Amino acid sequence: MPETTEKKKVILSAIQPSGTITLGNYLGALRNWVKLQEDYHCIFAVADLHAITVRQEPKTFRQNILNAYALLLACGIDPTKSPVFIQSHVHTHAELAWLLNCYTQFGELSRMTQFKDKSQKHSDNVNAGLFTYPTLMAADILLYQADMVPVGADQKQHLEIARNIAERFNGIYGNTFKLPEPYIAQVGARVMSLQDPTKKMSKSDENVNSWVAVLDKPETIMKKFKRAVTDSDTVVCVGEGKDGINNLIGIMSAVTGKTSEEITAEFEGKGYGDFKAAVGEAVIEELRPIQERFNDYINNKDYLVEQYRKGSEFALKLSQRTLDKAMKKIGFIAK
Repeated sequence: MPETTEKKKVILSAIQPSGTITLGNYLGALRNWVKLQEDYHCIFAVADLHAITVRQEPKTFRQNILNAYALLLACGIDPTKSPVFIQSHVHTHAELAWLLNCYTQFGELSRMTQFKDKSQKHSDNVNAGLFTYPTLMAADILLYQADMVPVGADQKQHLEIARNIAERFNGIYGNTFKLPEPYIAQVGARVMSLQDPTKKMSKSDENVNSWVAVLDKPETIMKKFKRAVTDSDTVVCVGEGKDGINNLIGIMSAVTGKTSEEITAEFEGKGYGDFKAAVGEAVIEELRPIQERFNDYINNKDYLVEQYRKGSEFALKLSQRTLDKAMKKIGFIAK
């Protein structure tokens, strides 16, 4: 992180190495992360420790971590401006998470909706890590004294519990952790499923035609958009009961910068088939340079190793200060 006389606020963002980053992830979050680098001190991480609450196949998991790291860079995260690290390479995350576990109430964790949802999905593996997941996320945030954390609607609860834990700890021991605020992006597309546009686009959807991956091949992207669910109307415009078309217009607007009014005018008198193909082509062109950069990075492992080591060195140095401070406040003996 370059030194500057200007005091910029710190923003922390992390993404899980799930193996697939969707168009929704990119338009709703990653693209905004790139813009944040200009105005904030940004710290980015691949949250691999979080991923093991669900069983992972080691070889695939290893590749997914590297792919997620390469994709962050391919999307435009600049490691010379913003440190980018792999969470498991920075031991302070797991250590602070244990401390915070002891300042987090059982009732707080049991109320987390994500625990309830994932317990139902993975009923054969309801492990303690799934239950204490929010304290690790709190550690991720609080270690860097983050001012803000970009959050979607499904993550607000995690930020709230991080603030509650920090307030409780600060109340007992004095000012130790900064209370993070949510960062709500001014521009961020909410991308819905192509097959059920009343639901958010998600890679966990069993219907692969419902979501587009950032690394999907152009012909796959086009096929998915051509199969997108619309309605019985034929007019390309935003309207009530036109969830599918509304979603496609939103995607088209996000990747081209055109307003919904401009898109409506452009496709006046044209059918849904022409419009769906045009949206597919616009998405292909938006993702093409990202895919090209990703291929360059993933084929240059030495560069990736160099960058994630630099990122983890920076992250460890910064986070160790917070961990040491917290341990001293609790009463542990310094090394």
